Amino acid sequence: MRIELTRINDAVNLEAKNEEGNTLLIDGSADIGGEGLGMKPMQLLLVALGGCSSMDLLIILKKQRQPIKSYKVIVDGDRVKEGDVALFRTIKLHFVLVGDLDKQKVEKAVLLSVEKYCSVTKTLEPTATITHSFEIIKE
Repeated sequence: MRIELTRINDAVNLEAKNEEGNTLLIDGSADIGGEGLGMKPMQLLLVALGGCSSMDLLIILKKQRQPIKSYKVIVDGDRVKEGDVALFRTIKLHFVLVGDLDKQKVEKAVLLSVEKYCSVTKTLEPTATITHSFEIIKE
């Protein structure tokens, strides 16, 4: 896996590109010269966690033949300053699923995704407590 980052402006705005040519913009906070032109690196960690757990969850539910009409996950992270860095210490994932779904199947899929399959969760676990919840909205 390889990512290439290229500076876009005279500050800290960067474009990240993967091997397939997909791009996204990264920027720093205002106190280091950021201009709000992209996501901050620590926000990208939360994006990665939400994305990884979502992909696992959606694949599991598809295999279980659970019809999802719409889906989102809300990721909240709290950082604690330790010396020169501020690490995530707690992260909460809240999955919101819309459809005629079996609650037990969704619960099992969430547990498998977050606690077993998501590589990003496993990467963050040594420094952060990751919790999860879900809700099903019937339509």
